[in-house]
Amino acid sequence: MKKLNNIGLDVTSSQQTAEELNDLLSNYQVFYMNLRGFHWNIRGKRFFELHLKFEELYNDALIKVDEIAERVLTLSATPLHTFTKYLEVSEIKGTEDITDGETAISSILEALTVLLKKERAILSIAGDANDEGTVALMSDYIVQQEKLVWMLSAYQN
Repeated sequence: MKKLNNIGLDVTSSQQTAEELNDLLSNYQVFYMNLRGFHWNIRGKRFFELHLKFEELYNDALIKVDEIAERVLTLSATPLHTFTKYLEVSEIKGTEDITDGETAISSILEALTVLLKKERAILSIAGDANDEGTVALMSDYIVQQEKLVWMLSAYQN
């Protein structure tokens, strides 16, 4: 008989999902800091619109960081919570001194590709585990980020 956690999900499956969520959390934390840097350091003719857009994006990323960490806790695991660990785990790398809008947007699009890949993998793992809470969270993120990729790509052209 399978051992169940506090929300009635298989402990082993939940642990696997939590590990993947911690990986995603690490990537989001680095992405968040990159967005803050873009917001602070952007220069040029599109300063006002990009400064506001980057603020919107980092506020959204901050919400997602909290939601992911709380989902890890809901699955009876511990969220990663040190920048040392985030940098060790994250596939997204930190950016520095980016002042150009085109470069910043390209970096955001690259990061979104990484995040979407990870979210789709978690969606599959959570679906196999009948973990509807994680499935719903990932599904919401994917829909939102696919639209953002389209919009940022259209903005670049």
